Amino acid sequence: MIDRDFLLLDGDCGLCHRLATFIDKRPANGVNIGYRPILSEDAQQIIAKLPKKQQDADSVYLIRNGKSYIRSAAGIRCLLYMRWYYKMWFPLLWLIPFPLRDLGYRIIATYRHKFFKRPTECLFRVD
Repeated sequence: MIDRDFLLLDGDCGLCHRLATFIDKRPANGVNIGYRPILSEDAQQIIAKLPKKQQDADSVYLIRNGKSYIRSAAGIRCLLYMRWYYKMWFPLLWLIPFPLRDLGYRIIATYRHKFFKRPTECLFRVD
């Protein structure tokens, strides 16, 4: 698992499933990213190695090149795994001040189950 990047998502969230599926169908050349539900054993092992503040984040996690990102920083960096016409949005979204980005993330995270149907089973690949 160390040689690749991972996106750790809520396995019980319709939005998270849609995000993983969206990224997985539009990868840039040479992308090597895995998806794991946060409550899976291997994801919990990864999270246990993160700084305490990040362990308690209850958020989406992106492990990219050995570095961890959470909340909006993880979400925006997901664009870097996609084809150029998605990737080009990264610098523009990064211009949004961090507190505003994370506020938007937290609002979406709070209401995601109201707008996105929970999946009947976790569809994240384990490879």
